[in-house]
Amino acid sequence: MLEEAGLADEIQVDSAGTGDWHIGHSPDQRAQAAALRRGYDLSGLRARQVCSTDFQNFDYILAMDNSNLKDLRALRGPQDQCELALFLNYATDADLPEVPDPYYGGDEGFDDVLDLVEDAARGLLSHIRANHLLASDGAEG
Repeated sequence: MLEEAGLADEIQVDSAGTGDWHIGHSPDQRAQAAALRRGYDLSGLRARQVCSTDFQNFDYILAMDNSNLKDLRALRGPQDQCELALFLNYATDADLPEVPDPYYGGDEGFDDVLDLVEDAARGLLSHIRANHLLASDGAEG
């Protein structure tokens, strides 16, 4: 979406978990297969844990569920100004407050999660465009 919007060089996106149990692992094979069917190659991703510098390096840190949001709030320092919120707060079509974990379900759960994530990502991009200064050739910060 950032590439299509011409903002891939302006906006940095990363993914991290609040726990340490998957550090260094690639995404679930079912997640990779569902993503690849939509043109997203996740094969090069490796899990990492949220670190204190993330709260200074990113304007938004978005959690998939309330448990992770609680953990992130506990990790954030008092001086850190990043926006902490649920990712689906930015969705326009989702009727769920949290992204469900598809791990113990069938393959279709990964497609359902991608639907939610794509919706929220579109909403987040729209929010960023509406609420942050846009330079003539893209977005600032």
